Amino acid sequence: MDKTLKVLIIAMAVLVVIVPIGLIATGTAFGEWGPDELQESIGYVPAGLQQLSTLWSPLLPDYDFAGGEHDTLPTQAPGYYVSAIIGVLLCAGVGYVLGKAIIKRTD
Repeated sequence: MDKTLKVLIIAMAVLVVIVPIGLIATGTAFGEWGPDELQESIGYVPAGLQQLSTLWSPLLPDYDFAGGEHDTLPTQAPGYYVSAIIGVLLCAGVGYVLGKAIIKRTD
């Protein structure tokens, strides 16, 4: 295995492990605002955002599993871990496919 790939995998693993740190932060994550949060923060919701916000619903809304009371760090962390792992795998898969396509195109 290439040294750069090993470093990348280790870095991604570390980031996945520390992902629940966001749970102890105050406020909301930048750029993850829904229409209701924008309405509350800036007083209006752009029409395009309002229209697109109903286009799809996430697999894990708010990085949490459905059901039960998940209001503590230990109960919320599993949803964050699953979301992080899915996100890393999706990005790695897209990167792999794009890389293969670019290499094939240049050969």
